[in-house]
Amino acid sequence: MVTIAISADKGTPKTQLDTLAKQTSLPLLDQHIRADYLLHITTEYLELRKIDHSSKKPKVESIHIDFLAGKANHRRLHGGGKGQDLAKAIGLHKIKEPTILDLTAGMGGDAFVLATLGADVTLIERNPVTYALLNDALSRAKLSADTELLDIIGRMNLNNEDAQQSLNKLEELGKENLPDVIYIDPMFPTRSKSAQVKKEMQFFHNIVGADEDSEQLLLMSLKLANKRIVVKRPRLAEKLTKTIEPAFDIVGKSTRYDVYLPI
Repeated sequence: MVTIAISADKGTPKTQLDTLAKQTSLPLLDQHIRADYLLHITTEYLELRKIDHSSKKPKVESIHIDFLAGKANHRRLHGGGKGQDLAKAIGLHKIKEPTILDLTAGMGGDAFVLATLGADVTLIERNPVTYALLNDALSRAKLSADTELLDIIGRMNLNNEDAQQSLNKLEELGKENLPDVIYIDPMFPTRSKSAQVKKEMQFFHNIVGADEDSEQLLLMSLKLANKRIVVKRPRLAEKLTKTIEPAFDIVGKSTRYDVYLPI
């Protein structure tokens, strides 16, 4: 079992540590805890640190989420717009400014891309550690002086709740209030050769584990989307369910999008 604790740079207010501990239900690091991972507050951002205790001097690796620079910003500027496979699967060429419910937000990369293309995205993340990292990234982005970025972040609404709870809430709404698209990106191992992606996926596999209710989420979503349901899978992976076939697939080099129509 993975042990996670909260730590911080020297000088971090105790109230900030206590707030994060309350939000995540994680303990503060002390001499009695031998943590595998640390949710660490730096002066710039919140990061997840992996601690390798196999050597005398523990080796530390870390990741954080950043919409201001790096991979996310590169995708915003050079991702291919509505011509990329994700946009085609969502139907951005047909559905103008769609409302999207992202049931498995994770690091928020796909939601950010969709928001850059004009979609309003509600991000659902049930894991408290992942939620904290994503919430921190969105909060920092809201402080940017880049008005275009602020517009994008303004189209992203993050909720910390179970995906099935979110779907249950939708059942109480009228059809006019249902999302145009429901997006499901279950946790799966990456085949990318990028060391950074491998590290990110390894971290989140250990922290989050498998999304064992993915098929159930899909079956529930079939009655709760106005336009379509999109499932992201590895290119050669089995479909999430054998009970219903997707209307069509969009297949890339390493990723496949199974597109289902509501019933």
